[in-house]
Order: sequence, then C-alpha cells, then structure tokens
Amino acid sequence: MVGMTTTQHFTVHHDGVTIPVSRGGVSRGGRGRPVVLCPGLNSTRADLHELTGLLRRDHDVVTFDLRGHGLASAADRYSFDAFRGDLFAVLAESERLGLPSPPVLVGYSLGADLAVHYASERPDAVAGLVLIDGANPLPEPFITDADLPEFRAMAEDPAMWREIERARGTARQVSLGPRDILDLQLEMDVVRAGILDRYRKIDCPIHLIMSTAIAGNSTEGRAPRHNRLWRAGVDRLVRERPDISATWLDTGHRLVFTHAREIAEIVRRHPAHAPTP
Repeated sequence: MVGMTTTQHFTVHHDGVTIPVSRGGVSRGGRGRPVVLCPGLNSTRADLHELTGLLRRDHDVVTFDLRGHGLASAADRYSFDAFRGDLFAVLAESERLGLPSPPVLVGYSLGADLAVHYASERPDAVAGLVLIDGANPLPEPFITDADLPEFRAMAEDPAMWREIERARGTARQVSLGPRDILDLQLEMDVVRAGILDRYRKIDCPIHLIMSTAIAGNSTEGRAPRHNRLWRAGVDRLVRERPDISATWLDTGHRLVFTHAREIAEIVRRHPAHAPTP
C-alpha cells in the first residue's frame, strides 16, 4: 500500500550562507529509499520540480538550492570548494534528521561533480551515484588559452548579462554574474582534469546519464570539439572502471528538464535501489 506524501522544509546555515532544503516522498511502511538531488550551476530546486515530483512517488527525496541560487542567500565567493561545502552541510543536516539508510546522490552538471567529491570522501555514507551530464574526466580543457580573450570579453559585455537575466526568469533566480560563471567554468576544467582519482576511491554503483550534444548540434565553432571531448571523457572513465555504466540521451545539456521521465526511470532502476531481502 502506498502511503501519504509528506514534505519538510528547513534551512541549513553554514559559511555565512543560508541553504533552503526540502525533504519529501512517499511512505511505504516508512519512508521510500533516500535520494539527494543536487542541482547544477544556474539551476535551482524550482527548475528541477518535474524530476523531483517523479522521484517523490517512490523515494524519500532531499532537494536544496546552492548558494546564490533560488532561495539560498548570496555569498562572497562562488568557487567549487564553496559549493562543495554547501552539499556537505546539507548532507550533515540530513544525517541528523535520520535518513533511514545512505542515500543515492543524483547530481546534475556541477552537482554531479560535487556528488563524486562527496562520495570519494564519505564512501560509507553513499549507496550509489547517478551523475547527469557532469563529473566527466575530460582529457583536455573545454576552454583553451586561445579561447580566453573571447570568453572574457563576453563576460564583461552588458548585453550578455541582460540575456542571461532574461533566460533565467523568475524560477531561476541566480545571484552569479557572467564573470562568476566564467571563473567557475575555468575552475571546472581543472576539477575535471583530476576527477578520475576521485572515482578510484568510490566503490558504490555509479551510472552516468549524458547528453550527446552538450555544446549543441552545430557543425561549426566549438560545438564539435566540445561534443567529442564529452564523449572521450566518458569513454576514458568506463575503460578504467568497466563497472560504471552510462546512458546517452540524444539531446543537449538541458536534458534534466527535457527528459525528466527517462531520468527518473533510470534512477529507479539503479542497483542501489534493489529490493532488500
């Protein structure tokens, strides 16, 4: 018998920021299997509402906003380590709330990288990972030295700022500016250059859900190179770790919004969710 859906809302205070957290799901003689859904750069809990709703049908789902995103407070710094601290703080609070068992971490984009770092440092606290279009051990950086002048000019262009604000809309309220985003993109190239070592410390089941066209479908400009790099990074990972599986969706980086049903079904089939005797 399927029980009632219940939702809790609370806040986590750490490092001078306030992180809003929601926990809810369907009770089946208790709570459903625990899942922590970590958003990515420029995405919020509100953006992920469809995936969250689907997962809450049979999971105990924790969602939150990273600093400077959604209902979280703005911050003085937006580095990878700062966002990593947000995830660690949320999971520490979730432990105090009494999750019935270690969760599966479902991370999107930047959130996937954060999940891998957490699992590599707290392997006993994670049942599995589902990594959506992120945490890719790229063989080369996305942004090369030759690209930097153009990217920096774009980050300083007021028209770009207005376009980002227009694209975000009300549900995607984000405090980061174009320069913050560029700095994080450069930092993520460095993080992903070393992330293979993080994977070597993780022994829980891992499944990747990746887009075939992370940079779009154009046959010109940077898109072909970026798409090839994205594929090469995953190929590199599964060669070293053949136990890691991957699903490729024929779409772009917005797959978490456009393919929420397919992603929810993959999460449901994750080995960490196998019925316990």
